[in-house]
Amino acid sequence: MVGWSALMVAATAPGQTAAVSVFIDPMIADLGVSRAAISTAYLIGTLTGAVAMPFVGRMLDRFGVRLVMAGIGVVFSAALCSLAAVSSIVGLTAGFVVIRMAGQGALGLVATTAVALWFDRRRGTAVGLVSAVGASAISLAPVLLETLVSDWGWRRTWLAEGIAIAVLVLPVALLAMRNRPADLGQQPDGKAANQTRPPREIWGVPRAIALRTPFFWVVTGGIAATGLLSTAINFHQISLLTARGLSTVEAAANFLPQTVANLLGTLLTGMLADRLRSQWLIAASMTCLLAALLLGTVVLPGVLAIVFGLLLGTAGGSIRALEAATFPRHFGTRHLGAIRGMVTSVSVGSTAFGPLLFAGLYQATGSYTPALLVAVPIPLAVAIAALCIRPPRFEKESHEPERSGSATG
Repeated sequence: MVGWSALMVAATAPGQTAAVSVFIDPMIADLGVSRAAISTAYLIGTLTGAVAMPFVGRMLDRFGVRLVMAGIGVVFSAALCSLAAVSSIVGLTAGFVVIRMAGQGALGLVATTAVALWFDRRRGTAVGLVSAVGASAISLAPVLLETLVSDWGWRRTWLAEGIAIAVLVLPVALLAMRNRPADLGQQPDGKAANQTRPPREIWGVPRAIALRTPFFWVVTGGIAATGLLSTAINFHQISLLTARGLSTVEAAANFLPQTVANLLGTLLTGMLADRLRSQWLIAASMTCLLAALLLGTVVLPGVLAIVFGLLLGTAGGSIRALEAATFPRHFGTRHLGAIRGMVTSVSVGSTAFGPLLFAGLYQATGSYTPALLVAVPIPLAVAIAALCIRPPRFEKESHEPERSGSATG
């Protein structure tokens, strides 16, 4: 299950900003649209896709992993193929809506939720591994796509992505994935079901109750802060770092330490989430993001640039792994899709505003320093809030006692 889920997270790449960015300049040239127009289309696509995530989460709880993942695969594949034939900004906007909804949001939501349903005591480690492998594959996608766009053109590359998603996602969803361990006569963590005792009842609080807890909003706030600011920095990274003295090649190469740190941060946080309090891990992630923002105002070629990339990558990987690992523990799995659908909606939506915020402040001041400094209070506030709250405690109605998830996170 870990391997298939990691593959599905990797398959979200065509809907991620890093992969889409490869198509932007060729489409601007061929379609005759402005950069502002295509950026607005992407903004609309991202926000509209975010709105659909709570619905996807509810469908996941109702119909299970297999059917929902298969449906997402069909929709995602069709949207990518349709982008190969786009001829106007209206069609481009519609395509962005679907690939951001299905790719960046829905497919990743279903894949990571599937892992959370199959593990209990080692859930953090499993989710961390899936997220790390998937994120690493996503980070490599632009390299392959750049070559394909140069050799085949952007239309044929969109089409190739659509076919690849259909060939990859549908067989995995229908033949390899299972909704819950009970479908194979197992319990979470790969344990065989005990035939002499009744199976444990699946527990979980409704989404409305989860949304009333401060813990939910602190974690979601951390994810939103990371999505907002990491996307803003990545979107303008070449411009930001070249303004600090790096060459274009060095600025682009800074994605490498970010990728490595994202991988390691995801794995480490996943393992620590099984052992340490959630509050500490949230605060640590936000501290990395805060430090990256401050360092970005003084970064120079060499060691400082590498540290900048490491901090930014660690922040992004750690907070997402934490959410996926700890929410099932604190809120249960009965309504996990609906709960995580809300988180994904906020996460996807937050990524829409960061690039626009940084672009506006840069245009007004001629520097990225004001944008970086204006953003500093955001992770600081989340870190302070994390240290002031405690994860919720809910009674688990089951036929056998389960360990409490309130002491660790």
